[in-house]
Amino acid sequence: MGETDKRKIAAVVLAAGKGTRMKSSIQKQYMELAGKPLLCHSLDAFERSPVDEVIVVTGIGEEKFCRETIINPRGFSKVTKIVPGGKERYHSVYEGLRAAAGCDYVLIHDGARPCLSQAVILAAIEGAVQYSACVIGVPVKDTIKVADDHGFAETTPDRSRLWQIQTPQAFSYELVFQAYEKLFQSLENQKGITDDAMVVEQMTSCKVKLIQGEYSNIKVTTPEDIAVAEAFLNLRKSKG
Repeated sequence: MGETDKRKIAAVVLAAGKGTRMKSSIQKQYMELAGKPLLCHSLDAFERSPVDEVIVVTGIGEEKFCRETIINPRGFSKVTKIVPGGKERYHSVYEGLRAAAGCDYVLIHDGARPCLSQAVILAAIEGAVQYSACVIGVPVKDTIKVADDHGFAETTPDRSRLWQIQTPQAFSYELVFQAYEKLFQSLENQKGITDDAMVVEQMTSCKVKLIQGEYSNIKVTTPEDIAVAEAFLNLRKSKG
C-alpha cells in the first residue's frame, strides 16, 4: 500500500437511515440478508481490509442496540465508536467525521451497500492518497433523459460522460472535515446536498476523482434489492 502503510485510515459507515421504501417495521440496516443483518456485510468487509478503525453512525437512540446486537456478538474489533446521526445524511456524516478525528484518510460508506469488495476498498484508499478526494462509481448503462417541469424529455446527456456514483467515497481527512465545517456555516450551503463529493466540490477547490467500481455494489433501497444483493453475495461466495 506504499504511503498508506504509515497513515491512519478510518471508515465511517452510515446506518442511520429510516428505510421507508423497504415497507418494513425493521430498519433496513438490521434486516436479514444472506443469514445476517444487512449492516454486517459492509462491516465484515472493512474488518478484513487495511482500514484501521471503523465508526458506525446509527439513528439517535440506537447506539446500544447496535452494539449489543450487531457489533459485540460478531467481534468487530475495528469498530471503535458508535455515534448517533442526524436529521439528514450530511448531518450523520459530520458526526462520523468528528468521531474519526486523528486519522489521515477517511472512507465514507453507506451501510446499505452490503456487496462491498476488498478490491473496491483498496481502490478507494489508493484514490484518496493520490488525489485527496475520490468516489467509487460505474459508467451508466442506460440512456438518461433530463425532464422538463411537465414530465417531457428536455435533453439527452452524452451517456459516455455519465457515471452512477456509489460509496465508499474517500478523502484526505483534513480536506473533507474542513469542507463539512464550511458547509455548516450557513443553511444556504446545505441545499441539495446528496453526497460527500458534492460537499468537497462546492466547499473547496479540490477536484474529485472518479474511480471505477463494481456494478454489484448496489444500495439496498427497496424489497426487490434484497433478492438482488443476496444473489450477488451468493455468486461471490461460490467463486471463493
